[in-house]
Amino acid sequence: MNKIHNVAQLVRRAATQVGDRPALIYRGQTLTWAEVDAEVDAVARDLSTLFPSTPSREGSDKVPPRVAIALPNIPRFVTTYFGILRAGLIAVPIHPGQDVAEQRRILADSGASAVVCGATTAARLIGPEAEGVLDGVRHILTVEDAPEAKGDTGPLQVSPDEPPLDTSRGGEDLAVILYTSGTSGVPHGVMLSHRALMANLQQLDQIEPRMVSPTDVVLLALPMFHAYGLGPGLHEIAYHGCAGVLIDRFDPADTLEQIERHRVSVVLGVPAMYRAWLRQPDLEQRFSGVRLAVSGAAPLDPRTWERFAEITGRHIFVGYGLTEAAPVLTTTLCSQTNKIGSIGRPIPGVELKLVSPDGQEIEAADHDDHDDEEFASPQSPGTDPGEIWVRGKNLFSGYWPDGRGGPGADGWWATADLAYADADGDLFLVDRLSDVITVSGFSVYPQEVERILLEHPAVAEAAVVGVPHPTTGQAIRAYLVTREGTSVDADEMIAHCERRLARFKSPTEVRFVDQLPRSITGQVRRSMLRDR
Repeated sequence: MNKIHNVAQLVRRAATQVGDRPALIYRGQTLTWAEVDAEVDAVARDLSTLFPSTPSREGSDKVPPRVAIALPNIPRFVTTYFGILRAGLIAVPIHPGQDVAEQRRILADSGASAVVCGATTAARLIGPEAEGVLDGVRHILTVEDAPEAKGDTGPLQVSPDEPPLDTSRGGEDLAVILYTSGTSGVPHGVMLSHRALMANLQQLDQIEPRMVSPTDVVLLALPMFHAYGLGPGLHEIAYHGCAGVLIDRFDPADTLEQIERHRVSVVLGVPAMYRAWLRQPDLEQRFSGVRLAVSGAAPLDPRTWERFAEITGRHIFVGYGLTEAAPVLTTTLCSQTNKIGSIGRPIPGVELKLVSPDGQEIEAADHDDHDDEEFASPQSPGTDPGEIWVRGKNLFSGYWPDGRGGPGADGWWATADLAYADADGDLFLVDRLSDVITVSGFSVYPQEVERILLEHPAVAEAAVVGVPHPTTGQAIRAYLVTREGTSVDADEMIAHCERRLARFKSPTEVRFVDQLPRSITGQVRRSMLRDR
């Protein structure tokens, strides 16, 4: 096969080279790469029939129809997604369990012409309360064999006995619109080209030792409508022609059982998953065949990092990325030592710099030799944190629909994340720029305060936000979830912080809640806390 220019060609290559190997394992069902490729062809033909005038020339100025996918991690998500790309269309993955009002907002914003979903989602989208919202959606295609729901709907047909289908669209052409989690505000549509998605796969493949190989079995428990589950998850198994175990609903005990049963060797997770697994009695046995455990999407707390290593004998490697980067930018797999709290170093092919508020690049501290210990603790930053700026072929083409906010003419893009580099050049994430609190002119980083709060034995979860204050400009409010069977009051928590932090960094108010608002990958939605 010639150089791959369309992400769907990864499936065709896997079918050609290792067609009889398992591709997807789901609830006792196994599909080979040849079977997946045939079904992708069938979906692409059906969609081409619905949209016969789709531009076929790479780089065409006409934007092809957008097709939304509102499905969990099931085989039909995979074949529908790649089928959309093979038909030369644009995929818009959305959360199938999301609030229906938010689903409608994304459909309207993306201008989706069709939605592929389950019958329940279809009924919700076209119910009486949806009047006027789905005007642009011409087709709602259901994937179950259930009766058709009210409205212009019908089952997505699959008839694999036809010749292979392909498209010339690829490269710089738009492949996917992924909507951000909205942790800092309203979600935005991120425009990712085939070029960006392929570039990140090629960059990850240059890490030594390899993150994923053709013989691996990868756990696909992360939702594939999210950049983390889509890129390092689904795209990665297609890139290497290896197998993926699909998990459509995360249950810690059942997922551990599947890890052991299917001999999963690579686990992609988020901190909440690792915390849930730590509460299971058979974690060490279930993880005995896993060679690589990766965490991303949200900060991994030191307590989880250390406890997981104690029980399993395996260390979690942490990555950092953004939807706009397709998504991986750094990982501790690229560091000489796996340090607690670090997000590692840039992956091959990604340039990264830290920029001060006045636009100057911040130089890392002088290099000190590593200790002989295999795993070190994070070092003092030595300098103030700077905003992370990145450059690479994996960056997005701007925000939908007009490409605003993308990389500059020089290729650099400001992430709005703050970090510092230690003496070894390893990076430590500090906070989102928008989350920094200014108290009497001094900057307070929420994660620093949250770390101190979490040191208290009664605190299970903590989140800190800035609230208006008449004399200091802003004050610090903490939201806490306490551990079961413990008791603590606000005054005690404030005193706990004042013993460890400068007074201007200590919370002036503490509120206790049953749970913190989080995104699907576990990020705290501070915008919702501020709105309270």
